[in-house]
Amino acid sequence: EVQLVESGGGLVQAGGSLRLSCAASGFTFDDYAIGWFRQAPGKEREGVSCIGKRSGSTNYATSVKGRFTISSDNAKNTVYLQMNSLKPEDTAVYYCAALSTKLVVTHTLCRAPFYDYWSQGTQVTVSS
Repeated sequence: EVQLVESGGGLVQAGGSLRLSCAASGFTFDDYAIGWFRQAPGKEREGVSCIGKRSGSTNYATSVKGRFTISSDNAKNTVYLQMNSLKPEDTAVYYCAALSTKLVVTHTLCRAPFYDYWSQGTQVTVSS
């Protein structure tokens, strides 16, 4: 059974940092792309950052480039999203998701409809 268990959300002041973790099980980690997505109230779910495990490629939304970093620990089957210099507009429910692919991850591939498996979501709130 594929499972994605997310942790690390919370409340932080603007300019602060948080690290989200996504622990994966039930599938061959290297044959998947893992993405971080977020959804704010009244908005569509958007791709934040994705990583292709086989290709090692990464992609970031323009709004988070230079502030967020995606990484993975293969030994732990875990993908992280380090979020620095957080802004109030980063407030959303954050999800991690998995897509079976060995392709290079591009902006086109870092879109929610492509992903098959999803975590439960965690709230990130950035106060001004």
